[in-house]
Amino acid sequence: MTDQRHVDTRTVVDLVVDRGTWQSWDGPADPGSDESDYGAARDRARDRTGVDESVVTGCGLIGGHRVAMVISEFGFLGGSIGRAAGQRVVAAVERATRERIAVLALPSSGGTRMQEGTPAFLQMVAITGAVNAHRAAGLAYLVYLRHPTTGGVFASWGSLGHITWAQPSALVGFLGPRVYEGLYGEPFPAEVQTSENLLAHGLVDAVFGLDRLGSHAGRLLALLAPVAVEPVSALPDDPPMSDAWSAVVATRSPGRPGLAEVLDPDHSVVLRGDAPIWLALSRFGGRTAVVVGQDRVRQAAGQLIGPADLRVARRGMAMAADLRLPVVTIIDTPGAELSVDAEQGGLSGEIARCTSELVQLTVPTVSVLLGQGAGGAALALFPADTRIAAADAWLSPLPPEGASVIVHHDTVHAAELADHQGIAAAALSANGTVDRIVDVTADSGVRALRSVVAEELATRTRPSMRRRTRTPGADR
Repeated sequence: MTDQRHVDTRTVVDLVVDRGTWQSWDGPADPGSDESDYGAARDRARDRTGVDESVVTGCGLIGGHRVAMVISEFGFLGGSIGRAAGQRVVAAVERATRERIAVLALPSSGGTRMQEGTPAFLQMVAITGAVNAHRAAGLAYLVYLRHPTTGGVFASWGSLGHITWAQPSALVGFLGPRVYEGLYGEPFPAEVQTSENLLAHGLVDAVFGLDRLGSHAGRLLALLAPVAVEPVSALPDDPPMSDAWSAVVATRSPGRPGLAEVLDPDHSVVLRGDAPIWLALSRFGGRTAVVVGQDRVRQAAGQLIGPADLRVARRGMAMAADLRLPVVTIIDTPGAELSVDAEQGGLSGEIARCTSELVQLTVPTVSVLLGQGAGGAALALFPADTRIAAADAWLSPLPPEGASVIVHHDTVHAAELADHQGIAAAALSANGTVDRIVDVTADSGVRALRSVVAEELATRTRPSMRRRTRTPGADR
């Protein structure tokens, strides 16, 4: 198979776009008269690549959905961005905004074109402005980082995606390794500027081959496309579990439904699912929502929620606000990571910012207390216009054993404190902390939960700061 890290723009179009649907948006590039060595280099690049600049733009169908594309041609002077290339990118993004279609950017570039100096460097500002306007119009901006993507391109339009994917083993970083070695006299550390390392640090959402981009983008565009919303039938609430300690024990059972089961497999796209907090798009009763959810399986295996995970949650909320999509949060956590790294990484600050941004979101929100709800990691995803709880779910400042240690200096009073603190769904429902109760462990329980979420998204269409910040006993 051809190394997909090194393919030209024509091959990119053939691999990604529905056959026969590509339409170029490019007029002739105007480089101006230039008889210098730079002018000769541009002429050679045209002859070698068959394109007249380092970017190609146009539109086509992906999975039947129309999308604009900005594709770097690395063979043309290393995909560098000069005046003509920058103007072409800006024109394409602005046209996509006018025509109300998503943009898929596929950079592969060494960055700014050094032969054009500062004027070329400032093209990154113009491109950023166009991307910002596109996002502000409620339109999706998707990025697929190709090998290599460095410099000003990575530090501008390569890093502004609502969703960012990358090629396997791609070189992706701000400072090109050749520049680093020339400046500092030693090679840049290996495996740092790779797509896989960026994935491990939460800076890209997924890594997969270019031949899979069409299917990934097509599924995502399908979820973002408007659909007719069918009326949702009202469902009765289930009775909550009354005994708090029994609820705690039940939510720790390894066989109970979790985040993965809540997402409809036929109408969901997991954008980031290799961490204790997932980011996904999922359809509930015909309405697509951004899902920010806690995965109990990864946490049970020891991968607890840290600062980087909460930054992913905040990015999901920002994406929802940009795309005018509601947010559904799924809470199921034994507590955040307690470590030196978490403290030094600003865990408390991330909990505070996550909570604050969720409260202030300009789109409707629904939170689902699916199981365990321990500490700040749970609180960070809890405020919502509508709060739903599993019949055996619970919410507490600490796990009952931790509360027992603080109050009694032992863990033997955990069950007693669980009841006294009013942490179980029964108490939360009685005092108005949660609005709906669903037994997710019953037959068809998860399906019922999705229906209740759909019902709430259909009926509560306006955000309410008052509802999000209400405390026990407050008016509903």
